[in-house]
Amino acid sequence: MDPVHTTDPTTTPDPLPATVNHRLRHLDHNVLVDTQALQRVRQRFDTEQAHLLGRFLANAQSPATLRAYRADWTAFCTWCLTQNRTSLPADPVDVAVYLAACAQLRTPDDTGWALAPTTLERRAAAIAAVHGAHGLDSPTRAEVVRMTLRGIRRTRKARPRRKAPVLLSTLETLLAARPHNAHPGGVARRRDALLLLTGFAGALRRSELAALTFDDLTLTQDALSNTPTLVVALHTTKTDQEGRKHQQVALPRGRHRTTCCICALADWSHLLQMHHTHGPHALRRHLTPPPPEPAPTTHTCTDLHTLPLADGSAHPLFPTVDRHGRIGEHAMSPRAIGDLVKRYAERAGLDPHDFGGHSLRAGFATQAALGGASDREIMRQGRWTNPGTVHDYIRTANPLEDNAVTRLGL
Repeated sequence: MDPVHTTDPTTTPDPLPATVNHRLRHLDHNVLVDTQALQRVRQRFDTEQAHLLGRFLANAQSPATLRAYRADWTAFCTWCLTQNRTSLPADPVDVAVYLAACAQLRTPDDTGWALAPTTLERRAAAIAAVHGAHGLDSPTRAEVVRMTLRGIRRTRKARPRRKAPVLLSTLETLLAARPHNAHPGGVARRRDALLLLTGFAGALRRSELAALTFDDLTLTQDALSNTPTLVVALHTTKTDQEGRKHQQVALPRGRHRTTCCICALADWSHLLQMHHTHGPHALRRHLTPPPPEPAPTTHTCTDLHTLPLADGSAHPLFPTVDRHGRIGEHAMSPRAIGDLVKRYAERAGLDPHDFGGHSLRAGFATQAALGGASDREIMRQGRWTNPGTVHDYIRTANPLEDNAVTRLGL
């Protein structure tokens, strides 16, 4: 069989045959819903019942998983069409050959492999999910597919490149690289301060940050210090996609205003409330010239008692902001949050490739370990269930802690 040079119709250097393009345009992109089964429901009951069932089936997976599976299934269908193979139901040998061909793809500049083994495993999972949704046996359970994936993993051994953690010193450097306080940069300056501080102190994933609304925030008082505390409710997370655990994180007042999540919330919510009530022109007038910033030791969160935008309307906590300082109606995407961290790292003179959205969560665990926090404390705030994950961060923070090599007498 000739080597396959691509499996993605959007990135292939050579145009696909017209017949292939035509059939791809007519693919059912709702890949995890059996449309024929819905048609039978429509015949047996009515259109409303079929629509209701289809809506619940379509929401059985997270939007990110659906996007990934849709792209993976389209790539597999493209390969099947070009090779004149059947995608549904797929022959296990065809799936094995497809995965092997994908494993041989190189980047456009030929400096590395185009697809990681984890990506190939996800593509196999997408093929299995589509077959399962249509009541078919998964071809990926066949030994030939499992052995192929095992061979790919063993052949392509490589240390995964982890994103560098954002430690406290790095966080302060990123905060210093924000735009100026005046309009238009002053809008993003306030939003991004809250985003960076909340992601770091809350050990939040970028998807969790993107999903936050003002309705998820509750202001309370710490019983011991009588200082304001912010409680953030996380309805769905990567490890709790149905929101059954009702997870939440608590953010205390910071030692300094510049690193205080609640002060950042006070500044950002005041700006957003002004925009919501009086419009963008009032926002521009407020930031032109910019108001003087309080001293770093002066907290602005002491006057924050309520959040007017927490009115049940699900106002996004981190809406989009363009370069003209205009605030959008929709929330930032998880990818945009990762790009934001990279952008600030580059502004601060760091390598942007070393940082990403996960750097904030990793930075929390690493900084907490450096500060002497126990495994249990770190796992509680970060909502980790596997101590081994936390131990990886601790080894990164201080590889000599609890290490017998320090007792060798060298």
